[in-house]
Amino acid sequence: MLVEGKWTADWHPVQATDAKGGFVRQISGFRNWITPDGSAGPTGESGFEAEAGRYHLYVALICPWASRTLIGRALKKLEDVISVSVVEPALSEQGWRFGDYPGSDRDLINGATYMHEIYTNADPVYTGRATVPVLFDKKRGTIVNNESADILRMLNSGFGALADDSIDLYPEDLRAEIDALNDRIYPMLNNGVYRTGFATTQLAYEEAFADVFAMLDELEARLENRGPYLFGDRLTEADVRLFVTLVRFDAAYNGIFKCNLRRLADYKQISRYVEKVISIPGIRQTVNIDHIKQGYYSIKALNPNGIVPVGPDLPFMQA
Repeated sequence: MLVEGKWTADWHPVQATDAKGGFVRQISGFRNWITPDGSAGPTGESGFEAEAGRYHLYVALICPWASRTLIGRALKKLEDVISVSVVEPALSEQGWRFGDYPGSDRDLINGATYMHEIYTNADPVYTGRATVPVLFDKKRGTIVNNESADILRMLNSGFGALADDSIDLYPEDLRAEIDALNDRIYPMLNNGVYRTGFATTQLAYEEAFADVFAMLDELEARLENRGPYLFGDRLTEADVRLFVTLVRFDAAYNGIFKCNLRRLADYKQISRYVEKVISIPGIRQTVNIDHIKQGYYSIKALNPNGIVPVGPDLPFMQA
């Protein structure tokens, strides 16, 4: 991580642990918002007005948090408004790196080699991990926001007439229910797979493992009763946030993170759900299974020999 703007050591997945040896995720450090008129959002300062060509997304195709933002960008038809750079999938000793791996990019905006340089360009004394996604303001030369949940909501409502208004991922009449469901799915499943994979004690692992499969069982029942999406016929941000975890489950979390009680393929309703979501125009293009496998299996703490599995067969990628 960065400490007062200096890279301190080789990259390691475990950021911090709790008293039980459980994985603790870092809180995002940049929380400004883009709004149609440049007024301040729920957090941060004013001055980030929606403009075509002004903003840039830095993402990793391995990363579910970054993929949330790519899906939001696609669904709101903002591809010509917000440009994108993709880092290489394999994590280097200095974290995310730009380069020439197929599907990755060089950084043509700031000329950086590593993602942490984007952070120190924005804040020369930044302390923290250089995570993705990052929403970057090319006009002011700074990071707007590095919290994927914020960015997804910004893409939904912050770009006004520049975005497609035919889809609303956070409709007012469902907001309380969406927030409540997000608050359940995130710790148990979205972050639960990381709590399982990066646990440093057996107790922490087993607690996280139980959460993951309890939530998958709950979602299977919900989709059977309320599908095809989490809120019936209406696709919302809760679906985006869930999908990015599910689409990685059999390719990565079942193996490298030891979430191996069942495969996603063993859940009939969830499998149908993933196939339906990935068939929505624009979403399939955000899923790169090669990057996902190359990225997760490059984590030396979990896979020191760096061997990437050939499988599994993923029916939703063939549909």
